[in-house]
Amino acid sequence: MSEGLILPEEDATLALGARIAAILRPGDAIALFGHLGAGKTTLARGILQALGLKEEAPSPTFAIVQPYEPPETRVPVWHIDLYRLEDPEEALELGLDEARRDVAMLIEWPERLGDGLWEDALRLHLSIAHKQDAGGAGRSAARRLTATVPPAWETRWPPT
Repeated sequence: MSEGLILPEEDATLALGARIAAILRPGDAIALFGHLGAGKTTLARGILQALGLKEEAPSPTFAIVQPYEPPETRVPVWHIDLYRLEDPEEALELGLDEARRDVAMLIEWPERLGDGLWEDALRLHLSIAHKQDAGGAGRSAARRLTATVPPAWETRWPPT
């Protein structure tokens, strides 16, 4: 695990997404872990926007897989939300293994894959970290990102 990176506001999460997009290529899998509201979809939207997506990316909660292809994005990407899966076996029907070599994958709720998450996937763990507002007036939500970086990503992480 790498040290936690604090993302103080949504713009910082989107900016990190843009830096990740600059190094993303077909065959990559990014697993986005975190509770509801932790910022997984925001980070995915930042990546997709930086890859050229003009409209706001919808959360793929109901579609499960939302594909994007050039020229809509610089590289083909599948934005995947596994929240509704109840059993890892259901993921087999999605064809993730077959598509993996041709697309980059952004996977929300990857823990639903059980042991099926690839060892070379970049694992990004997002959580809510509160920060003190200026002047000590109160607390607001920030995000903490912690990365588990496999060997396939070591020369590319952290993105600059």
